[in-house]
Amino acid sequence: MQIKNTTALVTGGASGLGEATVRTLHAAGANVAIVDLQQDKGEALAKSLGGRAIFAKADVSSEADMQAAVKAALGAFGGLNHAVCCAGIGMAMRTIGKEAPMPLKVFEKVIQVNLIGTFNTVRLCGFEIAKAKPNSGGERGVVIMTASVAAFDGQIGQVSYSASKGGIVGMTLPIARDFASLGIRVMTIAPGLFNTPLFNLLSDEMKQSLGRQTPFPSRLGYPEEYAQLAQSIIENPMLNGETIRLDGAIRMAPR
Repeated sequence: MQIKNTTALVTGGASGLGEATVRTLHAAGANVAIVDLQQDKGEALAKSLGGRAIFAKADVSSEADMQAAVKAALGAFGGLNHAVCCAGIGMAMRTIGKEAPMPLKVFEKVIQVNLIGTFNTVRLCGFEIAKAKPNSGGERGVVIMTASVAAFDGQIGQVSYSASKGGIVGMTLPIARDFASLGIRVMTIAPGLFNTPLFNLLSDEMKQSLGRQTPFPSRLGYPEEYAQLAQSIIENPMLNGETIRLDGAIRMAPR
């Protein structure tokens, strides 16, 4: 599917993987709706792109927020073709600690944002993408969700994060089947260790140490590499209903 003259909505679009995806799709000729809670960064990014970009502040787990964000995209660009779900959080905590079990609210929060927030985005965007005019191959658009290698190799303390990302992997095929008759493809990317804002509190030395865990290339991934794959997924019509590990062959150890 050609990206030029299509419209994409990107959650978590103000930084990290989402920002790189916004920049890549915009450079390829797409209109882009940047959805994020970081208003200053989101508005600055939209302004820096110099046209064909808007910002909508939204919590992906809020039905009302995401309805408003989708409405803003439709109002600005007249339709929707793609949704890329990059919004997410992580809270490291063991299932049981020395004094007490993990607070249930911690598990609930991560599931609410990562898993339910992704589904909320997909269902609302998918409904609008289904209204788009199909291209010559019958395609109306593409949905890309973001899981993690933690869905498969969850480490100690990652139970809530791994569960949320495993849920996204589990949704991929059934949503692809739900959307198939509508001409909408659904894919998931499962990144390994990427240099995103989640690592901002770490020193360069610690980042390099983490990067060396990746067999090859032995470094943290660049957000632009995620965005490159997202672009390829949109452009390749046979990619559908699958999760792609983007991880340099890493398999996470228990800790």
